[in-house]
Formats: sequence, C-alpha cells, structure tokens
Amino acid sequence: MNRASGRKALESKYPPHQGAHCSPPSLINSAQFKSAGPGAAAWIQMPTSPLRWMTWESDFLCYANEVGEAFRSLVPAAVVWLSYGVSSSYVLADAIDKGKKAGAIPSSEAGRSTRVTVAVVDTFVWQALASVAIPGFTINRVCAASLYILGTATRWPLSIRKWTTTALGLLVIPVIVHPIDRSVDFLLDSSLRKLYPSVEKPSSS
Repeated sequence: MNRASGRKALESKYPPHQGAHCSPPSLINSAQFKSAGPGAAAWIQMPTSPLRWMTWESDFLCYANEVGEAFRSLVPAAVVWLSYGVSSSYVLADAIDKGKKAGAIPSSEAGRSTRVTVAVVDTFVWQALASVAIPGFTINRVCAASLYILGTATRWPLSIRKWTTTALGLLVIPVIVHPIDRSVDFLLDSSLRKLYPSVEKPSSS
C-alpha cells in the first residue's frame, strides 16, 4: 500500500474534524493546508491530522456553558459556573493540542517556537470568544429576556415559564453557532492576526 492509498484509508476511518464553533477553522481543514484568514501569517497553516485526540464527543464539551446558561433558571448558580469550567478546560486543551501540532511541522527551532506560540494564542483567543464568552452571554440574555416576557405576558406557573425559557435557550444554541464563528474570524483577521510575523511556509512533504 503506497502513502496516498494508506492515507486515504486512514482518513476514511478517522475523518478530519470539520465541526464549527469548537474548532478554529484557521487550524483545522480538510485541505492539507489552509491559512487562518486574510490577515494570518503563513506559519499558522497546519496539516490536517485525522488522528486528533479530540473526538466529536469531546467537542460537545465546549457547549457546556451554553447548556448551563439555558438551565440557569432551574439549577443552582454553582452548576452554571461548573459548566463554564468544563468549556474553559476544553478551550485550554484545544489550544495545547494545536500547539503540539504546530510544533510537529518541520522548521527551524526559532520558527517552530514562534509557530507554537501563535498557534496556542490564536486558538485560545478564538475559542475563548467563539466557544465561551460570546455564546454564553448570548444565551444568558436570550433566557433572561424570554423569562421576563413570559412573566409579563402570560399567567403561566413559574415552573412552566422556567422550563419554556430553558427550551428556548437550547433551541437558540445551534442558531448562533455560525454567525458567532464568522464574526470572531472577522474580528481576529482584522486585529490580532495582523500582528503575526511572517515566516517561511511549512513544507507539505
């Protein structure tokens, strides 16, 4: 079996991750290399790794805080904060994972150090905004507004209003994913990624 057919067989068994919201599109793509965006440096381009330690099951951990916010009216505040801890742990783990992948790309020692640093920073900032801060705030406000409106516009029992608010919060989660992801991409491309130094593009061999 040659390298091409072997890789094809491997990718059929372990397909490259292409989920949104919990994996910066700048660092994971089905193509062999993809730039982080118009303002990103070439060295942040990384090869797809079908053997990522993060699976689709673990990717759901980054939605924990959004689910926690949806259930805020029904559970103790400590549970909501715990959900933020789970999502934040995912963010940190993903940043470390991307740093390891960046370090595995052949390059000079100085280039490798720079690539690792920025891969970690870019992933951490992207994840912190797109997977934790912005969606958490959005679900929080949606649920707060819906609970208030239901309280003034209906005579439903409080328990029904709370469960309705939770259901609305959960339904909003998949709706906000792509708009938030694209907005964070635009924000980073227009700011942080413009500061990245340019180095030689990593070899695709």
